[in-house]
Amino acid sequence: MKVLFYSIHGFDNSFVEKANANKHQLELSNLQLNLSTVNLAEGFDAISVFTADVVSSEVLEKLNEIGIKFIALRSVGHDHVDLGKAMELGIKVANVPAYSPYAIAEHAVALLMALNRKLLLGQQLMQDGDFRLDKLIGFDLHGKTVGIIGTGKIGAAFARIMHGFGSKLLAYDITENAALQKEIAINYTYFEELCKQSDVISLCCPLNEATKYLFNKTTFSLLKKGCILINTARGGLVNTVDLMSALDAGTVAAAGLDVYENEKAIFFRNLKGKSINDPLYKKLKSYPNVLITGHQAFLTNEALKGIADTTFSNINQWEANGCSDHDL
Repeated sequence: MKVLFYSIHGFDNSFVEKANANKHQLELSNLQLNLSTVNLAEGFDAISVFTADVVSSEVLEKLNEIGIKFIALRSVGHDHVDLGKAMELGIKVANVPAYSPYAIAEHAVALLMALNRKLLLGQQLMQDGDFRLDKLIGFDLHGKTVGIIGTGKIGAAFARIMHGFGSKLLAYDITENAALQKEIAINYTYFEELCKQSDVISLCCPLNEATKYLFNKTTFSLLKKGCILINTARGGLVNTVDLMSALDAGTVAAAGLDVYENEKAIFFRNLKGKSINDPLYKKLKSYPNVLITGHQAFLTNEALKGIADTTFSNINQWEANGCSDHDL
């Protein structure tokens, strides 16, 4: 098949080429898919897209017009794709349902530890020659209550790590993970109760109509004062304006964010020396108790290999059978 890969970066280029093993005719582009770049797909059998690409109804109409029938996502999440429109047009869409849940779970723990133990501030003070410890007090995670929103593969991996710390685990999910309950001590509860009791909350759930702005002014009013919020899932789960109000009030003591609701215009690009026209982001990153990483939680060798391998498994199955095991 002839396949166009959108949003290819330096970090995934070699993994894609190795997984392909010269089987398919590839073109790798660092451009994002949107209405202005959709025509690049003309003459191809399939395309592959990443989380920053725009696969809207209008884009899908254009893709259909130029003959694209297969879209391979290089992600678990598919909130950037109008699946209803794709189905209507007969365009097959497949995702990568699992690659390395440990990559994201471990990054969530890294954000939590860096914030709790004031690692960035400690390094800054040492660079300045200030070796006083007065501003660097954290707390033991042992015995603290950690709330986990979403207990799929990533949430379960995070839960196992926090269980190792000796934390008390609360969970909220529309479907309880029975296997996880047999493995470790984790108690499912109501969303509101989790918010009230947790010292730490980690978001590990997908973004959809039900979870859009799951954390908003009302939700933040329920939180235990001084809670740490970790979001390695999707930026749209959190209303940023309301988060900053909660930070100002001290309800949220710190926030570790690998995602941001308006990240598509910023993340995965080199904007050094350029003006970022996003006042909301500028204000958010000004908070000393907010640690933002650029959607890098998935970025391990194991995860990148898993993403590339499953992407080409989907493409190979389409070529052979017209459908794949991971069609959405």
